[in-house]
Amino acid sequence: MYSYEDRLRAVKLYVKLGKRAGLTIRQLGYPTKKSLKDWYLAYERSHDLPRAYTREPKYSAKHRQLAVDYYLSHGRSVSLTIKALGYPSKALLGVWVQQAHPELCPRIGQAYKPLSPQAKHSAVMALCLRNGSAESVAKELGVSRPSLYVWRNQLLNSKALESMKPPQNPLPHSQKDELLTEIDRLQRDVKRLKLEQDILKKANELLKKDLGIDPQLLTNREKTQLVDALRPTHELSELLEEVELPRSSYFYHRGRFRLGDKYAAVRATMAEIFEENYRCYGSRRMHATLSRLSVNISEKVVRRLMKQEILVPVTPKRRRYGSYMGEISPAPDNLLNRDFSACAPNMKWLTDITEFQSIRPVNPS
Repeated sequence: MYSYEDRLRAVKLYVKLGKRAGLTIRQLGYPTKKSLKDWYLAYERSHDLPRAYTREPKYSAKHRQLAVDYYLSHGRSVSLTIKALGYPSKALLGVWVQQAHPELCPRIGQAYKPLSPQAKHSAVMALCLRNGSAESVAKELGVSRPSLYVWRNQLLNSKALESMKPPQNPLPHSQKDELLTEIDRLQRDVKRLKLEQDILKKANELLKKDLGIDPQLLTNREKTQLVDALRPTHELSELLEEVELPRSSYFYHRGRFRLGDKYAAVRATMAEIFEENYRCYGSRRMHATLSRLSVNISEKVVRRLMKQEILVPVTPKRRRYGSYMGEISPAPDNLLNRDFSACAPNMKWLTDITEFQSIRPVNPS
């Protein structure tokens, strides 16, 4: 879209260059030859150019009214109207009908937007669980009624469709009661299995436990964490019964959680002492060091905190005697040859070195 000044500049240059369109376009870089000639014709008629573009409508009001009347008088068929008149498009006909009669065909001419599989599944669920007619469900979802049944046949197998049909011979009242009781029992089982699955998933997520962990093997503190995490989706009584946690224990540990960790400062101090002493302090040395720093806690608490913080000292493994002789090498020369006599002290030394480990020479490089 060119402005009024750009079009006027192009026309004046076109006249100045002797109406040579190619030369004008090369100098300005725009427009096309056809557009330049149209601008010149408009300028020649009125010695000026219109301030804005004006385009005459392709179809007159008479054509529009004829198409709308034909559509209404021939069964409101879009394809038949377009085929008989040769115009317009489906979208344009829908716009004309909506402008003339807003109460009719509100969705004519709108582009079809394919639904996702999740949306189709939700539509089929709404169709199967509806209280009213299928037409009302289709109108609410913005789709056609046949489309709902096509999606239902695609998603459900023949057995499911047969089970949805009303029975020919109604069941007696006693059998209905038994079926209702069975349905209630199955719903409770499904709810219980869902609760067990949620507990195992949350234990794996929060406590880093395996999915096959038995919830009864957890501590009461861990059980309290699971119950608090699942309370938004399950009832408290059901959770306590499933993990076998007494109500009093749950509220006790919940209160402890709110108080916070009273050993938080001690944990940080223990970590600093452990790192400063080359990660070799055990619980006894750690307890003695804390006592010198006026941190008075029992040695049992020190051991528990070190276990929780994974402060494990490195302990050298003692080498035990082994009968393995290694690779067989030539025997050394028997220098004494059973002659243990000596003319002076420290002339002959004898010892047993079978328990000593051979030391390999260090490569100086």
